[in-house]
Amino acid sequence: MELLNKKIVVTGGAGFLGRHIVNKLTDLGADVSVIRSRSFDLRRREDVRHVYEIFEPEVVIHLAAVCGGIGANQKEPGRFIYENLVMGAEMIDAAKDFKVQKFVQVGTVCSYPKYCPVPFKETDIWNGYPEETNAPYGIAKKTLMEMCRAYRAQYNLNAITVIPVNLYGPYDNFNSETSHVIPALIRKCIEARACNAPNISVWGSGNASREFLYVDDCAEGIVLATQKYESSDPVNLGTGSEISINDLIQEIKYATGYAGGTVYNTCKPDGQPRRCLDVTRANAFGFKAQTDLRSGLSKTVRWYESTGCA
Repeated sequence: MELLNKKIVVTGGAGFLGRHIVNKLTDLGADVSVIRSRSFDLRRREDVRHVYEIFEPEVVIHLAAVCGGIGANQKEPGRFIYENLVMGAEMIDAAKDFKVQKFVQVGTVCSYPKYCPVPFKETDIWNGYPEETNAPYGIAKKTLMEMCRAYRAQYNLNAITVIPVNLYGPYDNFNSETSHVIPALIRKCIEARACNAPNISVWGSGNASREFLYVDDCAEGIVLATQKYESSDPVNLGTGSEISINDLIQEIKYATGYAGGTVYNTCKPDGQPRRCLDVTRANAFGFKAQTDLRSGLSKTVRWYESTGCA
């Protein structure tokens, strides 16, 4: 699909991932409209319909989501499942009625089963229940994935689902209550460095593994999928490599210049034991992550310190 002069609506386009996607679409000459929650409440059917009526999109990239780390998922599971389901369902249903040329649903790695063979293949996504702390969010997103498939089958809606692995980078959420693991650890290390604290406290045992994708690489993958991917089957976006939380902590200490120790709070959950994606499908349409973890962490730390928040 050629994106030059295409009318594209990006929900959540002012957010962490969204701003990177919007920049790439603009560079390609697309006519991009960013949907912000202060202007449109995507939980309300009439607001969603107004988005389509006002902006007349030919392509919709649905990024808007209620999400967070393990603590946030445990605190508000009802909100996470309800709001993500309702927003996505209304956006997809309206896309059918307004006959958009392509709808891109952004899913989550949390949809995969808790105990999934590594690397996670898209064909395994229904072969078990998600990790419990993330299940409401993951199930909401997985349901929307199936809705895209169903609407393609019944209404011929050209809808695809992309599943990014854990993201990090500039403009991430560094809130101590709701952030994911990398921004949370960066903040802890920088604050500990500033006050010469002897150690930082970390949730879990440190033995779980994760895969991390630099946000700008993810944005590139989503734009490529918008241009080139046409299947109702979901497609993973990641690097194809994993790292233990123990080793990640050492990388973040190196990036932040913090030399203290680590205290593990094993009363807190590890979350999913392992996460690493098979990215064969994405490779087939030309996607390959360009940013290694060490350089990505360095860029993220420099951005965070430059904001004055550190």
